[in-house]
Amino acid sequence: MRLEAKLALFNALSKLLLVLLGVLIITPIVQRVAVAHTDLRLREKQRQVLALVRRDGLAAFVRAERSEAYADYNILKQEYISLTPLPGGPAAAAERIFEEPRQVDSDVEDFRILSAVVPAGEVGNRAFRLEIGSSLGTLELLTHTLRQLALWVLVAASLLTVLSDVAFAHYLLGPLRELAVRKLRGIRQPSEFSFEPIATSTTDFRRLDDGLNALMRQIQSAFEKEREFMSNVSHELLTPVSILQSRFENMLQDETLPEAHARQIVESQRTLYRLRNTVRTLLLIANIENEQYLRDEVVSLSQTVRDVAEELDDRRHQRDLALALDLAPDLVLPRANATLLHTLLRNLLANAIKYNHVGGRIGIVGRATPAGGYALRVEDTGPGIAAEHLPHLFDRFRRFATPGPGAPEGYGLGLPIAQTIAGFHGATLRAESTVGQGTAFVLDFAPVAS
Repeated sequence: MRLEAKLALFNALSKLLLVLLGVLIITPIVQRVAVAHTDLRLREKQRQVLALVRRDGLAAFVRAERSEAYADYNILKQEYISLTPLPGGPAAAAERIFEEPRQVDSDVEDFRILSAVVPAGEVGNRAFRLEIGSSLGTLELLTHTLRQLALWVLVAASLLTVLSDVAFAHYLLGPLRELAVRKLRGIRQPSEFSFEPIATSTTDFRRLDDGLNALMRQIQSAFEKEREFMSNVSHELLTPVSILQSRFENMLQDETLPEAHARQIVESQRTLYRLRNTVRTLLLIANIENEQYLRDEVVSLSQTVRDVAEELDDRRHQRDLALALDLAPDLVLPRANATLLHTLLRNLLANAIKYNHVGGRIGIVGRATPAGGYALRVEDTGPGIAAEHLPHLFDRFRRFATPGPGAPEGYGLGLPIAQTIAGFHGATLRAESTVGQGTAFVLDFAPVAS
């Protein structure tokens, strides 16, 4: 998963956790706020009622049993006010707020009640009890409204912060994304690396870009020196090898040469032949990597596969191997080198013959990929390759023990040559294998530009 996606996911999960935590916290907080608001309103109503009593007198309210200012609350049964004269002498002032059911007309409602004793002499000659009640239904409605409002605000704020975090992360990680896409993706060799600086004001990304450029310069220099060294050494070795080969041939033509010495010379010729093949192979790799071959031919992959299969028919029949070709559709490369492609496919098919069981099967299948490219598979039914060896399969001079008696020998350069030629044509070569079932080498070609 990309770093930007991880940051966005973390921000979204953190905001979701914040919303869930808010749901748990908001309910009791809103409940307290609604109760406090209701108590505040009840005290405000108390002050208004006491002001009316001071103005009109207690007798007017009690005697007439009327309350024009608050008659509408009684009708809706949302609030009620009661004034009850208290018998006896002066009473101590007391105030409390509580909840209990009360009967209003013929109905019983649950109220939150402010009950206060107004002592004699404060607003009249008699003490009385003032009760102002607010329906709990109104309190619940207020609580529900406040809770919904708070939750919607929390959700909206969380979504807004998630979007802002995603946008900021996208902007902040832009240089890193450009670094990965423009500089690292699709780089098959150091010469393809771009040293153009990344435009960024972030110090960490600037240091990363500078460090990567410096590292790639060192790698590119070492890579070029290796190519030059291998090319020069290969050229220099071919001459003395050819001279030695000619001398051995001349020595074998001497009729006075003892048979024992002749056998030793023949063995030396075999060793020299192997050395010459190795040098030529290294020179071929160096020339390909130095792009000393042209890609100016139109090559049919299907026709090349058939030519290679026909060339290796005798060797295949010696091991009684069945061959199945299925390239549908064909891939035509507009810019390729026919000789190198022939060498690539010959190495793959030769390996499938060499490392197969007698009486086994070889399959060459070519298919277009969903991404618009093309995949060519060369499959065999041989002993397979252990999983720990697959990452090192294309290393030069790396050989792995092949199970079974009479295992074929090799120099460890066939697959490196195949991989080098594949890279020269913009393709990749990979291996898939299961021990005991066989091996498949897959050649993936990128989409051909029209």
